[in-house]
Amino acid sequence: MSTALRFGPELRRLRQEAGLTLTEFSVALNYDKGHLSKVERGERSASPELARRCDAFLGANGELQRLVVRPETDSDVTETPATPSLWLVGRRAVLAAGTGSLIDIGLKLGSQAPPATDPLLPSFRAQFDQLRKLGQSTAPKVLLPLLETQTRMVAGLAADAPSAARTPALLLASRFAEFTGWMAQEAGDSGAALVWTGEAAELARAGGDPHLGSYALVRRALVTLYGGDAASTVALARRAQSDGLPPRIRGLAAQREAQGHALVGDERACLRSLDKARELLDSDDARSGTEPVIGTTHVSDPAAMTTGWCLHDLGRPKAAAEVLDRECRRLPPHALRTRARYGFRRSLAHAASGEVEHACTIAGELLGVMPAVPSATVNSDVRRLARELSRFRSSRAVRDLQPALARVLAPAHD
Repeated sequence: MSTALRFGPELRRLRQEAGLTLTEFSVALNYDKGHLSKVERGERSASPELARRCDAFLGANGELQRLVVRPETDSDVTETPATPSLWLVGRRAVLAAGTGSLIDIGLKLGSQAPPATDPLLPSFRAQFDQLRKLGQSTAPKVLLPLLETQTRMVAGLAADAPSAARTPALLLASRFAEFTGWMAQEAGDSGAALVWTGEAAELARAGGDPHLGSYALVRRALVTLYGGDAASTVALARRAQSDGLPPRIRGLAAQREAQGHALVGDERACLRSLDKARELLDSDDARSGTEPVIGTTHVSDPAAMTTGWCLHDLGRPKAAAEVLDRECRRLPPHALRTRARYGFRRSLAHAASGEVEHACTIAGELLGVMPAVPSATVNSDVRRLARELSRFRSSRAVRDLQPALARVLAPAHD
């Protein structure tokens, strides 16, 4: 039986059990009554957004969502892959063979590697902080070659350093590699993102830090999250919450698990994971340490921001908009990439709540900065926003916004 024919009768049954007329139901959901009637009769398929909203309003505990095939796939968030450098191609071959390390590659290809002098390390650390800031206002493909080079140079520095200086150099190289992986994902190359994240874990282990390997699971879970694979997201995130790991890693993993639960409408498990994340992140003192902070540095309350993110996926857009309004106001002005990431989710929540003009105002401001910070992951929410707004074509604000939306979503031509 087709999805539409299974979903429609179940939706009608749950609506009638709730004592709602179709008119009352359409008003509550901000959906056209005629469209809902066709969905109930199996003449139209329900979108994942509609299924989430119906699920939350009727208290179906994810049952309605499970009847809808999610259209977003990994291909929706993976754009034309960035061309990998020759060094990365060679590194992939080494990884496939299961031998060697980035240090080996740094020595073989690293005629650029600097001499092992201690004063260089603080300089590279300052460069890392600067590159992280640049990542908020620069296209990923522009930064990637520089990040690859810097990772190789710091790994080469570790190879030549005396034992006392080797460990901090390896740990810094691991942070460079992890950030390179994130920029690769933002550029639309999930495969390279996973390779770089694995490199980061390998370098960290060589430097005596076994924990970054667990954070690599959190990063892998982000790839599966954007691919719409909730089960893998939850499984990977749970593996990164073992006892003995730093509270920050466990807290970030609990957040990712919550996002996975939200994808399938499991509100109870989602909120439980968010509570755990909040407790762990509140107890974390990573920002006072000497090593670069793992994860976001621009969101002052990650658990609160993730709560807003999850509430939308749980079909509670009004509650999501309230949280995201508050948390987005706390983001620093220079953090363009972070502002776009959560701002489009905020716009999406307002659009789903029926506040179309306000949603367009928010999106219009963000679309202006997208050429400077293109993002394969943010584009997934831009696509969802375009679909949501397509229900309100009679709105002048929507019509005025459509050309800018189309430009951002148009395939890039190099």
